[in-house]
Amino acid sequence: MESKRKPLKKRKFDRIDRNILRILQQEGRISYTELSDRVGLSTTPCMERVKRLEKDGVIEGYYARIHPEALDYHMLVFVEISLSYQSPDAFGLFNQAVKKLPYIQECHLVSGDSDYLLKARISDMSQYRELLGDMLLTLPGVKNSKSYIVMEEVKETQELPVPDR
Repeated sequence: MESKRKPLKKRKFDRIDRNILRILQQEGRISYTELSDRVGLSTTPCMERVKRLEKDGVIEGYYARIHPEALDYHMLVFVEISLSYQSPDAFGLFNQAVKKLPYIQECHLVSGDSDYLLKARISDMSQYRELLGDMLLTLPGVKNSKSYIVMEEVKETQELPVPDR
């Protein structure tokens, strides 16, 4: 199975690298000048550290986080998918097909009673019926599904805790 991530170059992080990672997770658009002031470096060495973290695959990218309701995606749904059979070919066919679905934000191969856990943002119940009936249940090898409609989003973050050591 293919991964969307490039290989990570393993390395130890010093205090400054860890501070850079903490700050960039919260403020991805911070200027190099302000970042360098906050981590205690001059601008050029700070930029070099950020570029190295990017090159090594530690920092995977930057993006604008859009409020889902601004685009009328009022519903968050998690869907468990079970396949009829488990094999590398079955997983590969499913993986390729699910990547083409626009409402799916995340898809994870999991252990347990189901094979996959999907996260989708949709506008309303009619779009959910379309997503489930016309898209998900027609994917290669799908045997059944179980859905969870989110009533309240208590916590959602992309930030990872950066350990002190």
